[in-house]
Amino acid sequence: MTETLTIGKALNLGLRRAMEDDAKVVLMGEDIGRLGGVFRITDGLQKDFGEDRVVDTPLAEAGILGTAVGLAMRGYRPVCEIQFDGFVFPAYNQIVTQVAKIHARSRGRLPMPIVIRIPFGGGIGAVEHHSESPEAYFAHTPGLKVVAVSNPVDAYWGIQQAIAHPDPVVFLEPKRRYWEKAEVDTDATPGPLFASRVLRGGDDVTLLAYGPMVKTALQAAEAAAEEGRSIEVVDLRTLSPLDLEPVFDSVRRTGRCVVVHEAAVTLGLGAEIAARVTETCFHSLEAPVLRVGGYDTPYPPSKLEEEYLPDLDRVLDAVDRSMGF
Repeated sequence: MTETLTIGKALNLGLRRAMEDDAKVVLMGEDIGRLGGVFRITDGLQKDFGEDRVVDTPLAEAGILGTAVGLAMRGYRPVCEIQFDGFVFPAYNQIVTQVAKIHARSRGRLPMPIVIRIPFGGGIGAVEHHSESPEAYFAHTPGLKVVAVSNPVDAYWGIQQAIAHPDPVVFLEPKRRYWEKAEVDTDATPGPLFASRVLRGGDDVTLLAYGPMVKTALQAAEAAAEEGRSIEVVDLRTLSPLDLEPVFDSVRRTGRCVVVHEAAVTLGLGAEIAARVTETCFHSLEAPVLRVGGYDTPYPPSKLEEEYLPDLDRVLDAVDRSMGF
């Protein structure tokens, strides 16, 4: 059955289906039960599945993740909501020293099928600690999988696949895109979770993005087409592991590559991707791999965030600079 869904609603239905399919799936988070979460992603789930499976937790992120570790050890599949990206840091110790390592430390005896849902990125006019991009911290940590969805289809199927996965998954949701709509076939056979995807073909430049920047990349490609430039857009989708074979194939054809993300450029995901593309496609490149991202400053007050976030003009400027070599 095909439905028109927002990313938020697709996540809600995906969580519902995962809970129907597996009684061991348990949701945990601040205000996710009676309120349905600040973005209403879990709306109605506590009413239908009960307080034992949709748990309103105290305001204690370290406690949420510590409890999830114990539940996973006992065979459950906890899905933890971090209310906002900036709130994940009190739980960082649990995530990188316990969640990421217990499966290896126990030599495979104790899997950690935990999903950590994090609304990430800016663009909603929020106060401090509500607009961060922490993906590089987790992608750098062995033992964690990191996924960033950009559309309702990936939201619906991706959350179910992440919950079913035997390893811990940091599931990044682009909060300013929660209300974006698309047609979702809820009876389709989904593609693999840890795979990038070419969204728009092109011949001149390969443009890479993930999460909230995918829409901006597609808009840039449309604008460039009006000037006669053909941009191929790739949604990376998975940040750890990176699926770069489609990227390499694209760059070998276009000879140029631009990476876009909201996070600060220095030591962001774009740095690793640029290095890997350069190592693998060196003889095909006509220009250095360029990066577009946030500035090396703390995320600014909401009145200034439009100056901080990469936009159409900054992406097209990078395309122009790449074409200038």
